[in-house]
Amino acid sequence: METAKALRGLDPTLELVVCGSSHSNMPTYPQWEATVLEETYDQVDHISLHMYFENYEKNSNEFLALPQKLDNYIGTVSGIIDYVKAKKRSKRKVTISFDEWNVWYHERKADAERMRTWDWPEAPVLLEDQYNFEDVLQVGCILNTFIRRADVVKIACIAQLVNVIAPIMTEPGGAAWRQTIYWPFLFASKHGRGTAMQLAVEVPSYDADAAAGVPWLDIAGVRDDDAGTLTFFAINRSGTETMEVDLALDGFNAKTVEHTLIKHADLEARNSKANPDNVAPQKGSGAKLEGKGVRLTLQPHSYSMIRVGL
Repeated sequence: METAKALRGLDPTLELVVCGSSHSNMPTYPQWEATVLEETYDQVDHISLHMYFENYEKNSNEFLALPQKLDNYIGTVSGIIDYVKAKKRSKRKVTISFDEWNVWYHERKADAERMRTWDWPEAPVLLEDQYNFEDVLQVGCILNTFIRRADVVKIACIAQLVNVIAPIMTEPGGAAWRQTIYWPFLFASKHGRGTAMQLAVEVPSYDADAAAGVPWLDIAGVRDDDAGTLTFFAINRSGTETMEVDLALDGFNAKTVEHTLIKHADLEARNSKANPDNVAPQKGSGAKLEGKGVRLTLQPHSYSMIRVGL
């Protein structure tokens, strides 16, 4: 706390982040969040959280349920923030900095084995996960969670950007290509700006080990008044069922609709130097204006961005 005071004395415009739990499976979670916030609440702006996503068992339903665990994680820490704020009778609003997240497991065990046998090599290849199409769905769901929780998650940083568990890959000599997860990250960054909307969603759900009541449809929406658009990011978690979805847009005057689709028949499909566009967005045909809303047809295991012009 004294360090925070010293930093603010140097620059009162600084935003300070206090360290929360590295993940929600830690034995000290969530008591640590309560303890550290009770000590620092009036001196910090954010509390940091981390979460990485893995699918060693190759169970897609379980893997794609993990963002529900993420949502519960954020909800719990948000409740702790409110509790400490009320306990201190504070007018200050502390928010969440989710400053490490991504899918991370493809090369993790192999990297651990290599590190045990290496003799201090210079700049070795390390943590360079090769992402697949299934990871597009996962990253899309993660980003949707952050959008839906934008009232409390004010910072959300993907762990790294180039080579190391990253959306962009390079090689010595200049070759570079976009990994599969580049696309949902790009779309959320470019079009997920404006005001996050609270969507009332009615869809079937399933129970998983990670969480109960996981909706088969994961969707988030953003209104951009400057651009005159509504943008929806939708992931069909089901690998077998096409989903018909009605977006009710009462109160909006929808004039146009565009559908961008990311879909591949193989969940393990990857991009590479030789085939950089194996998994890439394409113009979709699954969205049409209907009445006062939009009718969506979402293919099994697919990522869709729907842009509605107002």
